[in-house]
Amino acid sequence: ESTDHWSWKPSTSQHCEMGDDRFIPVRNSKQMNVARFLLTKNQPSCTNTYSLSERQKAWSIKLNGYNINNARILQFGGRTLNDPAGCQNNLKVKCGQTRMPASVQKARYVSPVPDRILDAPEVQNDFYLNLLDWSSHSVLAVALHNCVYLLDTTKGGIISLMKLECEEDYVCSLSWTKEGSYLAVGTSDCKVQLWDVEHQKRVRSMASHTARVGSLSWNDHILSSGSRSGHIHHHDVRVAEHHVCTLTGHSQEVCGLQWSPDGRYLASGGNDNLVCVWPRVQDGGLGNRTQAIHKWSDHQGAVKALAWCPWQHNILASGGGTSDRHIRIWNVNSGSCISSLDTQSQVSALLFAPNYKELVSTHGCADNNVVIWKYPSLTKVVELHGHDDRVLNASLSPDCSTIATISGDETICLWKSFEVDPVKKHQRERTVQSLNTSFLRSMR
Repeated sequence: ESTDHWSWKPSTSQHCEMGDDRFIPVRNSKQMNVARFLLTKNQPSCTNTYSLSERQKAWSIKLNGYNINNARILQFGGRTLNDPAGCQNNLKVKCGQTRMPASVQKARYVSPVPDRILDAPEVQNDFYLNLLDWSSHSVLAVALHNCVYLLDTTKGGIISLMKLECEEDYVCSLSWTKEGSYLAVGTSDCKVQLWDVEHQKRVRSMASHTARVGSLSWNDHILSSGSRSGHIHHHDVRVAEHHVCTLTGHSQEVCGLQWSPDGRYLASGGNDNLVCVWPRVQDGGLGNRTQAIHKWSDHQGAVKALAWCPWQHNILASGGGTSDRHIRIWNVNSGSCISSLDTQSQVSALLFAPNYKELVSTHGCADNNVVIWKYPSLTKVVELHGHDDRVLNASLSPDCSTIATISGDETICLWKSFEVDPVKKHQRERTVQSLNTSFLRSMR
């Protein structure tokens, strides 16, 4: 006869009564290894002259590391006890009280939806143009066809700054001076206009290019402009003969132009897939120094997206177009590419966000999104989806807390993605360096 049964081993000292279960303590391999080591290698030097309680105390200290009679059921704080020296622990796992890093304790929340959405009718859906810039006074300049509008993001007012006379012409690029009082405007009729925003008055119209002006960047009193001809012009806005130098490193349209924060280098990107780095502008022009310090051809598509790292002035990020889709990080001092990432999408703009030391990329075909990356690891933090067409441009607010993006879907989105703890905010306030008064007086 076969019956199912539990195979219990009765104790040798006493028989188990029906219905009684013998208690079998849990002994894992670590406990047995430690106990065996302590009992055989570290026997306490107790003689028969010691009392029973003293011998028990000595064994307890050897086995447990403390007198068990003084132990508490729960104890908070203190360090985890390690295995005695010489004991082999097969499990290699201990319970610790190591504090988790702050980044693990509390992950930063990034809203997946825009804080605000604004209409941008008649925006030029052209990848090569730069139609958005945010001033140090929190005024967002937006180019819509042949008009420029100013949005005060603090007070909420919108004004129309200017409109081109010819209906067929259109605005191609915008760039604020560092102190935020003047706005440079590049146009399709080959000119660069300079506007006094406070008085809503055009103070200069500079003609030197032979094709549309799609990129602009300031370095103190020098305004650099990039054209579809492939040429870069330096304008000294203090003097009547403003055109002081021409850079000829590109064979096609210059669609990206950025001066480094310290004013030492100018980075340019073009539709010829090149990234060039040029030396600083000297007073009186560059003379014969018109050769690029670096000329990189790693990208396989147009390079419009350029960004200098504000906390590492020798670091430049560049992004390639549809045929390339890569973000590349360059060390300008060594001339080397220190990292590269395939984003699987056209890169239209790059921004370094200093509040959390992150990099922002905006994209066209095929994702039409905004992506935040940790820097320098380039691990993805979050993707932001709010546009139905390619993102054309992006700009960072003066407090570095908000991104503005403009898209071919005729909308502008404001993403409040980098707000800082109010307690730490005073440590990260951005100082705006004013241009000297002689520069302001000499604009004409």
